[in-house]
Amino acid sequence: MNGKKFSISPYQLLILVFTCLIIVGTVLLKLPFATNKPISWVDALFTATSASTVTGLAVFDTAETYTLFGEIVVISLIQLGGLGIMSFAILIYIMLGKKIGFKERLLMQQALNQNSIGGVIKLVRNLFIISFLVEFIAMIFLSIRWVPEYGWAKGFYLSFFHSISAFNNAGFALWSDGLMGYVGDPLINVVISLLFIIGGIGFTVLADIWQKKSFKKLSLHTKIMIIGTIVINFVAMFLIFTLEYHNPKTLAGLPTLADKLWASYFQATSPRTAGFNTLDIGSLDESTIFLMLLLMFVGAGSGSTGGGIKLTTFLVIILSVFTFLKGKRDIVITKRTIDDSFVFRSLSIATIALLFIFVAVFILNITEDAPFLALLFEVISAFGTVGLSMGLTFSLTTIGKIVIIFIMFLGKLGPLTLALSLSKPEIARMKYPNEDILTG
Repeated sequence: MNGKKFSISPYQLLILVFTCLIIVGTVLLKLPFATNKPISWVDALFTATSASTVTGLAVFDTAETYTLFGEIVVISLIQLGGLGIMSFAILIYIMLGKKIGFKERLLMQQALNQNSIGGVIKLVRNLFIISFLVEFIAMIFLSIRWVPEYGWAKGFYLSFFHSISAFNNAGFALWSDGLMGYVGDPLINVVISLLFIIGGIGFTVLADIWQKKSFKKLSLHTKIMIIGTIVINFVAMFLIFTLEYHNPKTLAGLPTLADKLWASYFQATSPRTAGFNTLDIGSLDESTIFLMLLLMFVGAGSGSTGGGIKLTTFLVIILSVFTFLKGKRDIVITKRTIDDSFVFRSLSIATIALLFIFVAVFILNITEDAPFLALLFEVISAFGTVGLSMGLTFSLTTIGKIVIIFIMFLGKLGPLTLALSLSKPEIARMKYPNEDILTG
């Protein structure tokens, strides 16, 4: 024995805990009474990973394959994965009256992607209050539509399942065609979209709004997320409406202008990691698919139930480019300077993500018999924990499923978390002289 204590970083512990959640979910979904027909271990692992990472990709129809027990396992994994298993652990600590130490606070800082350890426990409390309140209210509104259609028991169950799935940006639906049957239904469109927009904007933003209740007093991060979300959603809606207006397989096939507008709005907001669809994704024009690829890659807000590189990461990269082109040094937003460390962090996240996406698409291009665009869409959908597919998921090979499983895992935890879990940061002892290299 060398006397050294075994130590594990918060990043490694976070990955370990999340891996355990997926393994437990896999075992539960493989139980005979969890399914209506036998499924393989790989398919059980794929579903458990998709639910835990709140992605929504499925290798078979959820409602037809799983029993009520199996569906409860899926929705439990979604809730644990969306709000964070570590958040639930902290909640249990609080309920038992136990003291939460520095290590637990540090772990929660990493799990919720916060810049500092201060106020993390308060954020967890607010997270649960807001989440359960929003899910409950949404369930009541959804039951107004589904109880008269399916009866009390099934109507409430559908409302319960989809409110959790939508708020956590999971995209799991209990219909084989997603929500295409409700393409022009205002209630379903509004409630479901509000759920995944609220869930995807980030818990830090929700807590900030909850506490300050004034736009002027909000933090810079909150303002960027609110304005950025509104702008991107409406620009995407306009583009999808324009691009798909004459497509007979999508918008042109809908009877009224209202239906076309609802479909455009829903499909513009859903790729930001929600994964629900009211249009047939495989029938969309390639230009629309390309737009959705960008939306899925960018994803939702930092510290939210969604994935992607995150909206603020994308905006920091864009603003750094404009700042360089203007010949300025500092990125300034509303009289606030963004530190260089955030620029390096944003570039690292985007670069690592693109590298993993490239490798995944390269492998799938060898193992799968499918068009390149469908492969790229599947990988970015998995990375962004979106869950939309052009119909490729059902036909994935075993190797293809394993690749997508890893990309979903990467997308949920974040590429930087995975990279930092493998690295050993060292304190620089000396500074070397500068020398220029040619770029561009």
